[in-house]
Amino acid sequence: MTRPALLLAPTTLISPVADPADTASRPQATGTTTLEEMVIQGKAEDLLGIAPSATKGQASQEELMDRPLLRRGELLEAVPGVVITQHSGGGKANQYFLRGFNLDHGTDFGVFLDDMQVNFRTHAHGQGYADLNFIIPELIGVMDYRKGPYFADLGDLSSAGEANYHLVNRLEQGTASITLSENDYSRAFAGDSIELGAGTLTLGAEYSREDGPWETGDNYRRINGVAKYFQGTDRDFFSITGMYYDGRWNASDQVARRAIREGTVGRFGRLSDDEGADTARGSLQFNRQWTDGNATTQLSAYAGYYDLDLFSNFTYFLDNPERGDQFEQQDQRWFSGLKASRTWDYKISGRNVSSTLGFDTRHDWMDGIGLYKTETRNRFETVRQDDVHEASAALFAEHNVLILEKLRFTAGVRADLFRFDVKSDQPENSSDDWDGIVSPKLGLVLGPWAETELYLNGGLGFHSNDARGITIAIDPNTGEKTNPVDPLVQIRGAEIGIRSQAVPDLTARAGYRKRNWEVSVDILNLLDRDNNDIEYYYESQLRGEPAAVSDVHLHPAEPRTVRASVTYRW
Repeated sequence: MTRPALLLAPTTLISPVADPADTASRPQATGTTTLEEMVIQGKAEDLLGIAPSATKGQASQEELMDRPLLRRGELLEAVPGVVITQHSGGGKANQYFLRGFNLDHGTDFGVFLDDMQVNFRTHAHGQGYADLNFIIPELIGVMDYRKGPYFADLGDLSSAGEANYHLVNRLEQGTASITLSENDYSRAFAGDSIELGAGTLTLGAEYSREDGPWETGDNYRRINGVAKYFQGTDRDFFSITGMYYDGRWNASDQVARRAIREGTVGRFGRLSDDEGADTARGSLQFNRQWTDGNATTQLSAYAGYYDLDLFSNFTYFLDNPERGDQFEQQDQRWFSGLKASRTWDYKISGRNVSSTLGFDTRHDWMDGIGLYKTETRNRFETVRQDDVHEASAALFAEHNVLILEKLRFTAGVRADLFRFDVKSDQPENSSDDWDGIVSPKLGLVLGPWAETELYLNGGLGFHSNDARGITIAIDPNTGEKTNPVDPLVQIRGAEIGIRSQAVPDLTARAGYRKRNWEVSVDILNLLDRDNNDIEYYYESQLRGEPAAVSDVHLHPAEPRTVRASVTYRW
């Protein structure tokens, strides 16, 4: 059930959301005022007696849509403990932090859309790269999340946790909205559902453009399209979903603090106008679930294409005082995956028991994943270029049993097998390798008492390393011999947690709604704080400097931003 809750958000100021009924015909006492109804949504579900850990939860569509978003990745901040930031503007994947740990662009936090994993292995920019810019918020029905390596169905790149977005099966109303803001921000969205045969076809499209507060604008342009066909019920259904995203931008990378102090560049300036990227991804996926007797079967299959061409320069003229240190990272791949599981619900000695068996496989075919030295986005040296095929297959099992009325026990295990095949432009770095890992999981739930449960969880997880580092023999920069890295890195986790519904939840936005029209205003960074999104400390060399300088390199947070939206529903 959904509980009413109150949200206090000091960085957000918006008008109250209301869906008023016509009160003109109601009898009213003299001198009294009838207030319009206000509904504020909290967390989507009360998971007492269901969740296997204190860190499993769910965010409803209302909660996700009520959050003012500066960046698309901030949808993940509905997960308690997750912080999203950015060291470069525009459409680059965000930096993820969970419980204070830097997860880079997604190395240990799995992001899924209807069970299709968004994270990419052996990515040109960073292992586990998870770009959420292809997600359209209005089409998300719910987001499930879990934290920790305690779940047998989660494998590579998910040891710190996961978030699984689920698209709506149908839109209750057709919707069109336009949002305008300062800094040349504009966004348009339209979506609707139509009955088609025995099912429902949902269509959605988005276009946005923004410059940000930067002295030289990002000129970030994004196009998204989604088509989903759904047929069936919540228990027995199938769906087919096609998605496409295209984005391109000029990057506002981090800037050396000394350059700002010396007046070489302003706080929202950049030391080069040549960095940026263009990216695209398309996918087709099939989801099926059916129930027969006491068993439920789930099947998810997907395939897609992805590319990224990214230009960066973090050290300026440190390595090459003449041409600069700009480099290009290029990623082109086809990917596919399949996940199937079957769960049996039954009783032993009158106690509820469930057992799950599952299979999981994924393939990535990378054609010419490359690293190049560039000047004004023109290549002048190839550092390395590789063709990579990375594949994995896994079996997993999980057993849940109600031992006593107030005691639940969970035991699971996952076994993964990986193959890495690299064909490099440097023959010494061409090779293939196999590796496997077994990850057991345990959990204990005590309660509930007074709407409160206590959780004990422990388990092993892992992440894979970049295939190029697994087969490397010669450093492509220096030509010297180097040691490869381990293919799979084991991760251990344990925690004690508590979940309580004794105190009403606290939660995110509201807007004014009149019949089919809605108007809202978001104010982000309300206090206009001069914060920094992120800070790094390393050596760099500005043009004209005689030697390298160790310094803080920062990416400023955006100043106070006001966005106004108008939405029409039919």
